Amino acid sequence: MNGMEKYFDNLRTVIDSVQSTQFGNMEQAAQLMRQTVKDGGDLFAFGCSHAGLLALELYYRTGGMALINPIKAPGLNLDVDPATFTSQIERLPEYGKLICDFNPIKQGDTVIIHSVSGRNTVTIDFALRCREKGARIIALTSLEAGRHNPSRHPSGKLLKDCADIVIDNCGCLGDGSVALEGLPEKVGPTSTAVGAAILNSVMVRCVELLLGDGLLPPVFMSANVAGGDSHNEKMLKQYKDHIFYMGH
Repeated sequence: MNGMEKYFDNLRTVIDSVQSTQFGNMEQAAQLMRQTVKDGGDLFAFGCSHAGLLALELYYRTGGMALINPIKAPGLNLDVDPATFTSQIERLPEYGKLICDFNPIKQGDTVIIHSVSGRNTVTIDFALRCREKGARIIALTSLEAGRHNPSRHPSGKLLKDCADIVIDNCGCLGDGSVALEGLPEKVGPTSTAVGAAILNSVMVRCVELLLGDGLLPPVFMSANVAGGDSHNEKMLKQYKDHIFYMGH
Protein backbone atom coordinates (compact mmCIF):
# COMPACT_ATOMS: atom_id res chain seq x y z
CA MET A 1 0.00 0.00 0.00
CA ASN A 2 1.49 3.34 -1.01
CA GLY A 3 1.19 6.67 0.76
CA MET A 4 -1.87 7.83 -1.16
CA GLU A 5 -3.73 4.65 -0.32
CA LYS A 6 -2.71 4.90 3.33
CA TYR A 7 -3.94 8.49 3.53
CA PHE A 8 -7.33 7.67 2.02
CA ASP A 9 -7.64 4.68 4.32
CA ASN A 10 -6.90 6.93 7.29
CA LEU A 11 -9.46 9.50 6.16
CA ARG A 12 -12.10 6.78 5.86
CA THR A 13 -11.22 5.49 9.33
CA VAL A 14 -11.52 8.94 10.89
CA ILE A 15 -14.78 9.74 9.06
CA ASP A 16 -16.23 6.37 10.13
CA SER A 17 -15.28 7.21 13.72
CA VAL A 18 -16.96 10.61 13.43
CA GLN A 19 -20.09 9.01 12.03
CA SER A 20 -20.26 6.39 14.77
CA THR A 21 -19.47 8.67 17.73
CA GLN A 22 -20.22 12.31 16.87
CA PHE A 23 -23.53 12.38 15.00
CA GLY A 24 -25.41 13.05 18.23
CA ASN A 25 -23.33 16.16 18.94
CA MET A 26 -23.53 17.19 15.29
CA GLU A 27 -27.32 16.91 15.43
CA GLN A 28 -27.32 19.17 18.48
CA ALA A 29 -25.16 21.66 16.59
CA ALA A 30 -27.54 21.66 13.63
CA GLN A 31 -30.52 22.11 15.94
CA LEU A 32 -28.83 25.03 17.68
CA MET A 33 -28.06 26.72 14.36
CA ARG A 34 -31.64 26.15 13.23
CA GLN A 35 -33.04 27.72 16.39
CA THR A 36 -30.66 30.65 16.10
CA VAL A 37 -31.90 31.39 12.58
CA LYS A 38 -35.55 30.98 13.62
CA ASP A 39 -35.05 33.38 16.54
CA GLY A 40 -33.47 36.02 14.30
CA GLY A 41 -29.93 35.50 15.59
CA ASP A 42 -26.75 35.36 13.55
CA LEU A 43 -24.21 32.64 12.75
CA PHE A 44 -20.43 33.06 12.84
CA ALA A 45 -17.37 30.85 12.32
CA PHE A 46 -13.82 31.37 13.59
CA GLY A 47 -10.45 29.69 13.65
CA CYS A 48 -6.76 30.58 13.75
CA SER A 49 -4.24 29.73 11.04
CA HIS A 50 -5.19 26.49 9.23
CA ALA A 51 -8.15 26.06 11.57
CA GLY A 52 -9.53 29.24 10.02
CA LEU A 53 -9.74 27.53 6.63
CA LEU A 54 -13.01 25.96 7.75
CA ALA A 55 -14.47 29.35 8.60
CA LEU A 56 -13.66 30.38 5.03
CA GLU A 57 -15.08 27.11 3.68
CA LEU A 58 -18.48 27.86 5.19
CA TYR A 59 -19.17 31.29 3.69
CA TYR A 60 -19.99 32.63 0.23
CA ARG A 61 -19.77 29.05 -0.93
CA THR A 62 -21.59 27.17 -3.68
CA GLY A 63 -24.10 24.96 -1.89
CA GLY A 64 -23.47 26.79 1.37
CA MET A 65 -25.88 28.73 3.58
CA ALA A 66 -25.54 32.47 3.08
CA LEU A 67 -26.06 33.23 6.78
CA ILE A 68 -22.70 31.94 8.07
CA ASN A 69 -20.31 34.83 8.70
CA PRO A 70 -16.55 34.23 8.95
CA ILE A 71 -14.49 36.04 11.57
CA LYS A 72 -11.28 37.16 9.84
CA ALA A 73 -8.71 38.76 12.13
CA PRO A 74 -5.36 40.24 11.05
CA GLY A 75 -2.46 37.87 11.46
CA LEU A 76 -4.57 34.76 11.96
CA ASN A 77 -5.48 33.79 8.41
CA LEU A 78 -2.05 32.81 7.05
CA ASP A 79 -1.94 36.35 5.68
CA VAL A 80 1.43 37.33 7.15
CA ASP A 81 5.08 36.49 6.49
CA PRO A 82 6.89 34.76 8.01
CA ALA A 83 4.16 32.17 8.40
CA THR A 84 5.50 31.30 11.85
CA PHE A 85 4.23 34.71 12.97
CA THR A 86 0.70 33.29 13.06
CA SER A 87 1.76 30.73 15.68
CA GLN A 88 2.86 33.55 17.95
CA ILE A 89 -0.13 35.79 17.28
CA GLU A 90 -2.61 33.09 18.30
CA ARG A 91 -0.95 32.97 21.72
CA LEU A 92 -1.40 36.70 22.42
CA PRO A 93 -3.45 37.48 25.53
CA GLU A 94 -6.50 39.74 25.10
CA TYR A 95 -6.42 39.67 21.28
CA GLY A 96 -9.29 37.17 21.19
CA LYS A 97 -11.46 39.52 23.25
CA LEU A 98 -10.76 42.36 20.82
CA ILE A 99 -11.67 40.15 17.87
CA CYS A 100 -15.00 39.36 19.48
CA ASP A 101 -15.71 42.97 20.46
CA PHE A 102 -14.96 44.31 16.97
CA ASN A 103 -17.49 41.93 15.43
CA PRO A 104 -21.30 42.13 15.77
CA ILE A 105 -21.61 39.05 17.97
CA LYS A 106 -24.48 39.39 20.42
CA GLN A 107 -26.77 37.52 22.75
CA GLY A 108 -28.63 34.74 20.97
CA ASP A 109 -26.03 34.26 18.24
CA THR A 110 -24.17 31.01 17.57
CA VAL A 111 -20.43 30.87 16.92
CA ILE A 112 -18.63 27.87 15.43
CA ILE A 113 -15.01 27.75 16.64
CA HIS A 114 -12.50 25.36 15.12
CA SER A 115 -9.22 24.54 16.84
CA VAL A 116 -7.55 21.16 16.65
CA SER A 117 -5.47 21.66 19.79
CA GLY A 118 -8.02 23.88 21.52
CA ARG A 119 -5.22 25.24 23.69
CA ASN A 120 -4.16 28.66 22.42
CA THR A 121 -4.93 31.92 24.18
CA VAL A 122 -6.64 33.80 21.33
CA THR A 123 -9.12 30.98 20.76
CA ILE A 124 -9.94 30.68 24.46
CA ASP A 125 -10.22 34.45 25.00
CA PHE A 126 -12.46 34.70 21.94
CA ALA A 127 -14.71 31.88 23.10
CA LEU A 128 -14.99 33.21 26.64
CA ARG A 129 -15.82 36.68 25.38
CA CYS A 130 -18.50 35.30 23.06
CA ARG A 131 -20.04 33.53 26.05
CA GLU A 132 -19.93 36.75 28.08
CA LYS A 133 -21.90 38.46 25.31
CA GLY A 134 -24.54 35.74 25.42
CA ALA A 135 -23.58 33.80 22.30
CA ARG A 136 -23.58 29.99 22.15
CA ILE A 137 -20.45 28.11 21.10
CA ILE A 138 -20.10 25.06 18.88
CA ALA A 139 -16.52 23.77 19.23
CA LEU A 140 -14.85 21.55 16.67
CA THR A 141 -11.65 20.20 18.20
CA SER A 142 -9.55 17.12 18.89
CA LEU A 143 -10.27 15.57 22.26
CA GLU A 144 -7.18 13.42 21.85
CA ALA A 145 -5.03 16.55 21.54
CA GLY A 146 -6.65 18.00 24.64
CA ARG A 147 -5.78 14.93 26.67
CA HIS A 148 -2.07 15.34 25.91
CA ASN A 149 -1.49 19.11 25.56
CA PRO A 150 -2.29 21.55 28.37
CA SER A 151 -3.96 24.89 27.77
CA ARG A 152 -1.85 27.98 27.12
CA HIS A 153 -4.59 30.17 28.60
CA PRO A 154 -4.14 31.50 32.15
CA SER A 155 -7.44 29.90 33.17
CA GLY A 156 -6.18 26.46 32.19
CA LYS A 157 -9.26 25.98 30.02
CA LEU A 158 -9.32 24.32 26.64
CA LEU A 159 -11.78 25.21 23.89
CA LYS A 160 -13.96 22.25 24.84
CA ASP A 161 -14.39 23.77 28.30
CA CYS A 162 -15.82 26.97 26.81
CA ALA A 163 -18.40 25.43 24.48
CA ASP A 164 -22.08 24.56 24.64
CA ILE A 165 -21.60 21.74 22.12
CA VAL A 166 -18.33 19.91 21.43
CA ILE A 167 -17.66 17.92 18.25
CA ASP A 168 -14.55 15.73 18.27
CA ASN A 169 -12.79 15.53 14.90
CA CYS A 170 -11.58 12.04 15.95
CA GLY A 171 -8.13 12.73 14.56
CA CYS A 172 -4.85 11.37 15.84
CA LEU A 173 -2.47 13.24 18.10
CA GLY A 174 -0.44 15.75 16.11
CA ASP A 175 -2.83 15.53 13.11
CA GLY A 176 -0.33 13.80 10.79
CA SER A 177 -1.77 10.40 9.93
CA VAL A 178 0.62 8.47 7.68
CA ALA A 179 3.85 6.86 8.88
CA LEU A 180 6.41 6.43 6.09
CA GLU A 181 9.55 4.37 6.39
CA GLY A 182 12.62 6.56 6.88
CA LEU A 183 10.65 9.60 8.08
CA PRO A 184 10.32 10.20 11.83
CA GLU A 185 7.35 12.56 11.44
CA LYS A 186 3.90 11.45 10.33
CA VAL A 187 2.63 13.11 7.16
CA GLY A 188 -0.87 13.86 5.86
CA PRO A 189 -3.12 15.86 8.22
CA THR A 190 -6.77 14.85 8.43
CA SER A 191 -8.29 17.76 10.37
CA THR A 192 -9.09 20.01 7.41
CA ALA A 193 -10.64 17.34 5.18
CA VAL A 194 -12.60 15.74 8.01
CA GLY A 195 -13.50 19.07 9.60
CA ALA A 196 -14.93 20.36 6.32
CA ALA A 197 -17.04 17.21 6.04
CA ILE A 198 -18.27 17.62 9.62
CA LEU A 199 -19.24 21.27 9.33
CA ASN A 200 -20.74 20.99 5.86
CA SER A 201 -22.88 18.07 7.02
CA VAL A 202 -24.04 20.08 10.05
CA MET A 203 -24.89 22.96 7.71
CA VAL A 204 -26.83 20.59 5.41
CA ARG A 205 -28.77 19.24 8.37
CA CYS A 206 -29.56 22.78 9.55
CA VAL A 207 -30.94 23.66 6.12
CA GLU A 208 -32.99 20.45 6.15
CA LEU A 209 -34.44 21.30 9.56
CA LEU A 210 -35.37 24.82 8.50
CA LEU A 211 -37.12 23.42 5.42
CA GLY A 212 -39.05 21.14 7.76
CA ASP A 213 -40.14 24.27 9.63
CA GLY A 214 -41.58 25.68 6.44
CA LEU A 215 -38.73 28.16 5.93
CA LEU A 216 -36.64 28.60 2.79
CA PRO A 217 -33.00 29.04 3.90
CA PRO A 218 -30.74 31.14 1.66
CA VAL A 219 -28.32 28.82 -0.15
CA PHE A 220 -25.77 29.98 -2.72
CA MET A 221 -25.72 28.71 -6.27
CA SER A 222 -22.52 28.55 -8.29
CA ALA A 223 -21.80 31.86 -9.98
CA ASN A 224 -20.60 29.80 -12.94
CA VAL A 225 -23.98 28.29 -13.82
CA ALA A 226 -26.96 29.95 -15.52
CA GLY A 227 -28.94 32.06 -13.07
CA GLY A 228 -26.31 31.84 -10.34
CA ASP A 229 -25.39 35.52 -10.20
CA SER A 230 -28.98 36.74 -10.05
CA HIS A 231 -29.94 34.14 -7.44
CA ASN A 232 -27.00 35.01 -5.21
CA GLU A 233 -27.58 38.74 -5.54
CA LYS A 234 -31.18 38.22 -4.44
CA MET A 235 -30.07 36.15 -1.42
CA LEU A 236 -27.52 38.73 -0.34
CA LYS A 237 -30.05 41.55 -0.62
CA GLN A 238 -32.86 39.70 1.11
CA TYR A 239 -30.75 38.66 4.10
CA LYS A 240 -28.42 41.67 4.30
CA ASP A 241 -29.29 42.32 7.96
CA HIS A 242 -27.76 38.93 8.88
CA ILE A 243 -24.79 39.00 6.50
CA PHE A 244 -21.70 40.93 7.59
CA TYR A 245 -19.17 39.98 4.92
CA MET A 246 -20.34 42.32 2.16
CA GLY A 247 -18.62 45.46 3.43
CA HIS A 248 -21.70 47.34 4.58
